[in-house]
Amino acid sequence: MDLKNTLDFHPKLFSALRNYSRSRFTADLMAGIIVGIVALPLAIAFGIASGVTPEKGLVTAIVGGLIVSLLGGSNVQIGGPTGAFIVIVYGIIAKFGIEGLAIATFIAGIIMLTIGLLKLGTVIKFIPYPIVVGFTGGIALTIFTTQIKDLFGMTIEDMPADFLSKWAVYFQNFGSTNLCSLGVGIVSILIILLTPKISKKVPGSLAAIIIVTVASYFLRRYAGMTSVETIGDRFTINASLPMPSGISFNMETINMLLPSAFTIAVLGSIESLLSATVADGVTGDRHNSNTELIAQGAANMIVPLFGGIPVTGAIARTMTNINNGGRTPVAGIIHAVVLLLILLFLSPLTKHIPMACLAGVLIVVSYNMSEWRTIKAMIAHNAKSDVAVLTVTLLLTVIFDLTIAIEVGLVMAVLLFMRRVMESTQIKVIRDQMEIHHDGESHDEQLSIPEGTEVYEIEGPFFFGIANKFDEAMRRVKKSSRIRVVRMRKVTFIDSTGLHNLEIFIRSSHREEKVVILSGVHTDVRRSLERAGICDLVGADNVCDHIDKALARAAEVAEELKSRQ
Repeated sequence: MDLKNTLDFHPKLFSALRNYSRSRFTADLMAGIIVGIVALPLAIAFGIASGVTPEKGLVTAIVGGLIVSLLGGSNVQIGGPTGAFIVIVYGIIAKFGIEGLAIATFIAGIIMLTIGLLKLGTVIKFIPYPIVVGFTGGIALTIFTTQIKDLFGMTIEDMPADFLSKWAVYFQNFGSTNLCSLGVGIVSILIILLTPKISKKVPGSLAAIIIVTVASYFLRRYAGMTSVETIGDRFTINASLPMPSGISFNMETINMLLPSAFTIAVLGSIESLLSATVADGVTGDRHNSNTELIAQGAANMIVPLFGGIPVTGAIARTMTNINNGGRTPVAGIIHAVVLLLILLFLSPLTKHIPMACLAGVLIVVSYNMSEWRTIKAMIAHNAKSDVAVLTVTLLLTVIFDLTIAIEVGLVMAVLLFMRRVMESTQIKVIRDQMEIHHDGESHDEQLSIPEGTEVYEIEGPFFFGIANKFDEAMRRVKKSSRIRVVRMRKVTFIDSTGLHNLEIFIRSSHREEKVVILSGVHTDVRRSLERAGICDLVGADNVCDHIDKALARAAEVAEELKSRQ
């Protein structure tokens, strides 16, 4: 077996290194350093918000980012932890612990790897846009909600997991607000928002963390302001890359964690391919979806061995890479190396970062990913069915969890799509004369229908919903015609239900001593009819590829029937 032809696995790194130059390395080096610095506060913030320690967020960015750049199908993709996973990771840890998260992430990696190996990468892009906007907006709102406690410096012992209960507890405890923490959080948000107006090269989140952390450190040391909680007050940071450890699981844990793993896989695939697509639009390059998913799957299988959280393509960091000159996966590799050096030599300094500052960073992240303008535009201009899918997905993400939201959203989208197809598909009954338009069959003209003949025209795909509609239409027609022509020129495909209903129609017509002729049958549809035995049932002479031939055949049959009388 030739694996090269069976697998769609072509890492961009190998092709990029063929004509690699010193100038390209210089550009990638600068981009990688900058992206690594930008990724530092985000990796720490995402790790803490997800319910793990800060270094776990860094480990995820280091190991996951390295694997994605080594094996990925995009030249500029930067992998690591993202805000989209905060909600689901926090929920899995709350229910199943760190070990459960490792198992779910590993299984998700297998799913993503399998999708890529089966060359189904493009299928992920078929997730309806209202669902993507809905769960992204829901995740943003949930992230915002999780940061209120640290932003206001509230002293709450046990925080409930669900959205509504969280806000109930917040309203009960606003009296315990720490004004110093709130001030730190507000200042952090303002610095993030104002930094781009001063310099677009300096990341606002990094500027906020450096300025606020330095100020907080001096105020704590020389002014006695110890009321603002820092990372060091809550976590002990281990300045080393952990050794990999095995994951033990059985069928019971797999069954229990499979829904969560599926959600991680779907969300990770969507976000990664979306990030790669956005990058293609800027660079003019073209990513390989299957290779990218294989890389993302491998990353999510390896990262849990180091205690990390799920990995995906990060749009913000990928765009930072592009904007600073990164054009090959080497920049992503350098970004991972920079983060590793920071973890090994500078991570003790991160203990001075105020929790309220990280809350401010994540609140800005949640605002940026909320896509509220897109939601507003869709509500104003899109079809009610799209708005319904968006709203239900958003609410289910916020009130319940992402797994339920994606499942229900997909079912709703499919059902609404089917309804649209059914509404647009028509079943026509034509007698005496029919008008033929110039659509590939003939020039505009009137065709006479032979006496005793009726034409039933199906305009649209003949699947299970339309099959029932066809059956109902047949019951309403007159029983006088001896010849029935089923015109299928606009039937692009037919499923098993359509075949079954068509067979019932033909057999019932035969019992009534009526002849059925099929017209305008496409090659693929005819192949399905032959496999189902329908061509043999009506007779090879009664399967025509053109309405002219079908009506001519109907005239012949009419003459034969007359001669028998």
